[in-house]
Amino acid sequence: MPISSATIKRVTAQLYERSLKTIPRDTRAFLQRATRTETSPTGRATLAIMLESADGAQRDDALVCTDVGIPTYSLKIGTRVQFDGPVRAAIRDGFADLAAHISPPILKMVTHPLTHERSYAGKDMPIVSVDLLDDADYMDIVCAPKAMGTGRWEAIDAFVYPTLEQIERFVLDTMLRAGSQPCLPLVIGVGIGGTFDYAARLAKEQVLRPFGQTNPEPALARMEQRLRDAVNAMGFGPMGTGGDTSVMAVHVDYAASHGFVPVAVCINCWINRRTVARIHGDGRVEFLED
Repeated sequence: MPISSATIKRVTAQLYERSLKTIPRDTRAFLQRATRTETSPTGRATLAIMLESADGAQRDDALVCTDVGIPTYSLKIGTRVQFDGPVRAAIRDGFADLAAHISPPILKMVTHPLTHERSYAGKDMPIVSVDLLDDADYMDIVCAPKAMGTGRWEAIDAFVYPTLEQIERFVLDTMLRAGSQPCLPLVIGVGIGGTFDYAARLAKEQVLRPFGQTNPEPALARMEQRLRDAVNAMGFGPMGTGGDTSVMAVHVDYAASHGFVPVAVCINCWINRRTVARIHGDGRVEFLED
């Protein structure tokens, strides 16, 4: 039984709305713990306000933040999946329908990069990346709208045979430049190796990785811990009010490369927008929780 375009349209729109009105369960749990462990009184009070804001948005069916970002979706499609019609067009139509009917209304955030004209639609919007799942009969869809607070401060650079220290220094320099501006505490994803575009993709995938999973590569697990400790030691604190809770998680992955080694840094703000659905080959839909 093929997956219908109508199902894709409906599910992608639902994922976007959920991402705007809720925060992931692991993110809420982190913020709750941080209200007990943050050493700055102002930081603790700020975290409590953030939790109250998120809970109020979910309770009142409101937006957690008015910067709803631009629509971005990551698809992983099983090789046994069939479709009854267009996929990209269905995602585009789903977002258009959402923009027309969501309550409360959302602002026009899709911006022409040359004229700065803003709309709900634009060239290559929504942004969709695709990967394959061998021998699977389902597709997974991750919705992670990208807003100004974090999109402004992400970075990528290429090195030649870098040391671990050089890689970590680039990540920390990126976070120092960002400072308190990206709505802390953050989730940081780091992609190392591959090619320019693939390193950025790795970094984005790591941002979407749920909390609490120890990296199976011991060297990367140690790097994640060092980076997390170093960013927290910068003292920016929740929403830049000062404190030791500047980052919720640092996730790192790598791909084999040439002598040139791209390094990409991707970040998510405290809302950590990340909603996931699985559409099975028989048409069943699961909204997956962390």
